[in-house]
Amino acid sequence: MQEKHLFEYAVIRVVPRVEREEFMNVGVVVYCSKEKFLGVLMNLNTEKLSMFCQDLDLEVLEGNLCAFERICEGAEQGGTIGKLDMASRFRWLTATRSTVLQTSRAHAGLCTNANETLLKLYNQMVL
Repeated sequence: MQEKHLFEYAVIRVVPRVEREEFMNVGVVVYCSKEKFLGVLMNLNTEKLSMFCQDLDLEVLEGNLCAFERICEGAEQGGTIGKLDMASRFRWLTATRSTVLQTSRAHAGLCTNANETLLKLYNQMVL
């Protein structure tokens, strides 16, 4: 039997009108300390999103999603936050916000492979 590791995840959401609290899941971010893994998968379905809000600036939103990915990857383009360790980047990315791009609360679980878990959660929560 493979050893199970603690992981945390949050669902990435687009909230076109924050005051209405309606959202669409667009991605998942997973962090597993034991596997030294921090990964993200996203899919922005613009057709579905247009049903929520037609006046949302998609270029700005796509730029914010790209920045989220860069920070998650620890890329140089992720700026100061992108240079932090994985746990700190995960905590920063999943901090509570009142913006168009938000995450759910972080949830915990056990996995044998964090990358497979990321894909499974992505398929369940986003697609």
